[in-house]
Amino acid sequence: MSIEMIAQRPKRADARRNFDSLLTAARAAFTTDGGASSLEEIARQAEVGVGTLYRNFPTREALIEAVYLDEVVALQQAARDTEGLEEWDALRTWLERYVEYVGTKKVLVDALTNKPEVMKNCRAMLDGAGGPLLERAQAAQTVRSDISISDVIRLISGVAGISYEDEAQRERVIGIAIDALRSR
Repeated sequence: MSIEMIAQRPKRADARRNFDSLLTAARAAFTTDGGASSLEEIARQAEVGVGTLYRNFPTREALIEAVYLDEVVALQQAARDTEGLEEWDALRTWLERYVEYVGTKKVLVDALTNKPEVMKNCRAMLDGAGGPLLERAQAAQTVRSDISISDVIRLISGVAGISYEDEAQRERVIGIAIDALRSR
């Protein structure tokens, strides 16, 4: 599945609902159970038949790629959604959404290691979404000027991708990492 295919979801309302339902169910399954999640269970959770799943996503790899691309496209939209916010708030809001993405990213990236072009395109899409937010915050002098979007993505991915004692600790540590970006 390509980036273009994600942008061209089915036109009919029922087919689009099925497509989106499959992506939602797969995202939840891959986050919870990993890349080996049962496709039959994903179809059941999406409340569609297995035939509908295979019609939309002929292979497990195609479904994993579609979920990953859908997440990246959602991050692009999340960047656009911050347009009316102050510089720091826009960047922080986008990074908080990026943290949600990290929850599904590991399983998906592991499954896509043999698709370097997909990974390269997605990386460019993420840099294109977050880069302008970072640059805007840097121009307003609310964020350190010595960092790049690549630095920020690596920092947040690393901090968000490890295990924590509980959700409160996870949120606290992620907050510390995001706050470290601010100008002093």
